Amino acid sequence: MDLSSLTIIGGYDKQGKREKIEELTIKKGEMVGIVGPTGSGKSSIISDIEQIAQGDTFSKRKILFDGKEPDGKIRADPRKKLVAQLSQTMNFLADMAVDEFIQLHSKCRCIRGNCVNQVIDLANTLTGEPIHKDCNLTILSGGQSRALMVADIALISNSPVVLIDEIENAGINKKEAVDVLTGNGKIVLIVTHDPLLALMTNKRIVMKNGGMQQLITRSDDDRDITVTLGHLDDILFDMREKLRNGESIHSIEIGI
Repeated sequence: MDLSSLTIIGGYDKQGKREKIEELTIKKGEMVGIVGPTGSGKSSIISDIEQIAQGDTFSKRKILFDGKEPDGKIRADPRKKLVAQLSQTMNFLADMAVDEFIQLHSKCRCIRGNCVNQVIDLANTLTGEPIHKDCNLTILSGGQSRALMVADIALISNSPVVLIDEIENAGINKKEAVDVLTGNGKIVLIVTHDPLLALMTNKRIVMKNGGMQQLITRSDDDRDITVTLGHLDDILFDMREKLRNGESIHSIEIGI
């Protein structure tokens, strides 16, 4: 299904008060951050979107697609799933090889041609641990699993909405992963505590006490700071990879 926009109709916070953001529309190709302290309701709003809530959850929010309530069949039929979710803790349970999984999923999604190598190659740009097509899904590490799912969502899944939960803790190249997902014209919502990812988003929802408290649009200052943070993040990523490979870190490499 081609989707132009997703709308969140505000509900109530944990104390039963109306959310300050009464309505928010996110357009195709936009990335929206969801920020706030632990317990502020970030997971709740992601859950409402994943369930395509229609006033039937604790928050009483409603989710609209292209300004309309979705057909009931869309909520019930997994083959018509409009929302894909990438969790920081997900792992595969299916006892099959990577290439079998990709072939099976592409068949379910009616994707023609063999896209196994394309998906694996993309996944391997996101993780330092190479994924091979004959690897069993159950032995993949957390980082490998999430890298594979990012590539799968980007190249095979036709779900127009992608929810990402704290990808900075997923053990993969977070910037590359976000670029991969947003580059395919999907509506992306990302729960994050990471300053770089938060400032990369077009808008960010600030959650408090279970409710949408504030909406901040990305500013010129945000863009400038993102460049600096991106440079620092590249240094940290390079250091992590060197330490993983048993290499030494020298002060000159980090500008000291």
